[in-house]
Amino acid sequence: MKGSLLIVDDEPDILLVMSANLRKEGYEVDTAADGLEALRKLEGREYDAVIVDHQMPQLTGMELLSRLRNSQSAGAEIPIIVVTAYGTIEMAVKAMKDGAYSYLTKPLSFGDLSLQVKNAVERRWLAREVESLRHEVEEKYRFGNILGTHTRMREIFQLIRTVAETDATVLIQGESGTGKELIARAIHYNSRRRERPFVVVSCSALPETLLESELFGHEKGAFTGAIRQRIGRFELADGGTIFLDEIGEMSMPVQLKLLRVLQEREVERVGGNLTIKTDVRVIAASNKDLQRAMRDKLFREDLFYRLNVVPIKIPPLRERLDDVPLLAAHFLKKYSEKNGKKILSIAPDVLAALCRYAYPGNVRELENIIERAVIMEKGEMIRQAVLPHAGAGGADFPALSGDVLQPFRKMKDEVVERFEREYLSRVLRLFGGSLSKASQYAGMNIKNFHEKMARYGLKKEDFKQAVSKEKGEGARKTRKS
Repeated sequence: MKGSLLIVDDEPDILLVMSANLRKEGYEVDTAADGLEALRKLEGREYDAVIVDHQMPQLTGMELLSRLRNSQSAGAEIPIIVVTAYGTIEMAVKAMKDGAYSYLTKPLSFGDLSLQVKNAVERRWLAREVESLRHEVEEKYRFGNILGTHTRMREIFQLIRTVAETDATVLIQGESGTGKELIARAIHYNSRRRERPFVVVSCSALPETLLESELFGHEKGAFTGAIRQRIGRFELADGGTIFLDEIGEMSMPVQLKLLRVLQEREVERVGGNLTIKTDVRVIAASNKDLQRAMRDKLFREDLFYRLNVVPIKIPPLRERLDDVPLLAAHFLKKYSEKNGKKILSIAPDVLAALCRYAYPGNVRELENIIERAVIMEKGEMIRQAVLPHAGAGGADFPALSGDVLQPFRKMKDEVVERFEREYLSRVLRLFGGSLSKASQYAGMNIKNFHEKMARYGLKKEDFKQAVSKEKGEGARKTRKS
């Protein structure tokens, strides 16, 4: 079926001809002899489009249109095609202003009618799809889907509920993988701005010149390569929320320009002199210690206090391991459904291991572990889960080297470096040296992934060769056997 239609006309012959032709096209067609009957039918069910005659007794087509457009019922959004035998330009303009989808004159060309009906139904279906996706987004980011029973998480949930009702600027701090963007989206989709855009900008993904253009836009000819005007993310987010992720990576000159935007609530495109007012809520996030960055003169103190109106500090997963069973069950259900499997539970010994693990990659790492376990499992229970960063003998943290303990920060940096080097090596080996696949799997920006590879002297060619070597050795063993 192509869609459902309601045809309203006081002339029985026209009703018969139109309904017969549109049924041949594959539509489900209902009819009404006047506007009052049409209103009763519209109260009882929802149609994809309505075709209504302009001149009818009791209630004209234009009066029916007016009632529907001013109502709170589902009929208020249905596309309405007005048909008349006495068409004028003035009548057509008025019908369109009053909310008609289109306006046709008699005698009708069935080709024109068929095209208008097709377009109207497609528009209705698209509107429903957009509304469905909007509800899906709201459901996905409602507070109940940010999972956690730990005391600190419950405090964060209450803070989100409170701050979502305001326009206050929010600064979310936490390690990578803790869910900073998820919380930012939850704030937006539970605020009065939920119908307006939620715009994400990764401040670590672009160099200074491109980030400035991305945020504030630029005029044609502002710099080499600026062949056309570009609208910045602040303008695109007008009325909504802009999420500035990894703001600690922003250069000092761009920080200064951002500070002005926060103070004046206006932007100026690169290469332009026109100030543009913006109504944007700002949510920023960082996995860096911004207060330490201020002391090191890497982050502006005045910008920090502009952003830190409502601070939200997300604890790493290792500090709330009692949330692991809840999160693991959530990811188990998610990826079982995604992969068409009926995996019902996680074996007790596996769950116990998951609850002892340190999770350097936080919730994102737990999600990856469960997804991989679901993919590999053949039965109805997860019986094995690979914990990629567990030390020798199943230790939860990488072993500390040396007999003499160093200052905490120095030893912590050493442990983090060993973890990062090992993690990158394993992921690159898993994907045969493919940077795009490895960075996507790790949940990292490909630029950051590449920078860390360079830092640790890792080359993708080495992992391609390692995979080829392993395949060659496997083939030789197969021939020998």
